[in-house]
Amino acid sequence: MALPAPPPARLFAELVPAPAPVPAPPGWGVHVSGSAERSAAPDRAWVSLCLCSRKGAAEAARSSVSRRLQYIAQRARQHGVPEENMTVTEDFSRVKNTYQMEAKVCIIFSDFGQMQNVCNLLIEKLGTSVTISPPHFYHTPEAIDTLRHQVCAAALGNTQRKAEEACQLFGQTLGKPLLIREEETKEWGGHIDSHLSNSPDSLTLQERIQNATAYVSCRVFAVFEIKGKSNKKQGALETFKSFTFSE
Repeated sequence: MALPAPPPARLFAELVPAPAPVPAPPGWGVHVSGSAERSAAPDRAWVSLCLCSRKGAAEAARSSVSRRLQYIAQRARQHGVPEENMTVTEDFSRVKNTYQMEAKVCIIFSDFGQMQNVCNLLIEKLGTSVTISPPHFYHTPEAIDTLRHQVCAAALGNTQRKAEEACQLFGQTLGKPLLIREEETKEWGGHIDSHLSNSPDSLTLQERIQNATAYVSCRVFAVFEIKGKSNKKQGALETFKSFTFSE
């Protein structure tokens, strides 16, 4: 009598989630913070020159101011001031039985020696017929951006040098940066636009420049990789898989 055929084989399987990857252990690193501070004197200054004439005839008042305006523009151009750095505003009015013509010239200088030469010449030639304001010093936005970049680069350089010195203490070689973070940036002093400041008129030229000087400080934090240098010193470093040097 024939035996019954065996039942077909069955395979049972269960899908389970893959195990989460085990994070790699942190590598050796040196944790360092460094800072830098830089300053920049103002790169621009402007002065205003005020002219006024009051005459019985309108044309005489206009002519008196116009001649002086032409002279000021001519002397400024001769000293290398571009036309776009000079602006003129005029105001004509009637005062009682006379006509009054007023004009204001604003000149922007990037060369402060040139500014002094122009102002001294105009005072000498025009005397009391022109009133020249004290210079107002300020920074262009480009100058402030350059200062920020310089101080940040200096802080990074100081941080890297500190990390190199730390590695040398343990006979190791500094590797690539693993983390760089800007922790704090401060700015103070200076004028970053051409608006008037509250500086008293009695200040000297150098005092005005000093008052308008801008300062920026920056502190950064970085982690650098450590490369082993020699096997015999490797054991000494086992205790210091990471170490921190701060300000």
